[in-house]
Amino acid sequence: MDEENRIASNIVNATIEIHRELGPGLLEYAYQAVLAHFLLKEGYKVEIEKPQPVYFDGEKLDVGYRLDLLINEKVIDELKAVEELNRIHMAQVLTYLKLSECRLGLLLNFNVELMKHGIKRVIL
Repeated sequence: MDEENRIASNIVNATIEIHRELGPGLLEYAYQAVLAHFLLKEGYKVEIEKPQPVYFDGEKLDVGYRLDLLINEKVIDELKAVEELNRIHMAQVLTYLKLSECRLGLLLNFNVELMKHGIKRVIL
């Protein structure tokens, strides 16, 4: 988990910097583009809207799941711009972790006054 923790720490720092500059109020996909750009500049491998299939009964099924951001094939970032996070958002990240076999996800809600209040770390 050392590499995942290092990546997550850098992502958290990036989201705080982005939020300080842009503030709340943008749409989710705008934050997604800015965060991906920032992390790519830092040298990370960033996959945007990566398809996440479901495997069932020995079959790979594309059911439309998309990971907002997958960083270095290790950390999933699920971005939101909502009034408040709720249990379904957390369940979504947990599901993505299970399906992808990643161990660490970040649920990031940019629609907050201070970004530190919009960061949830999810470990499987």
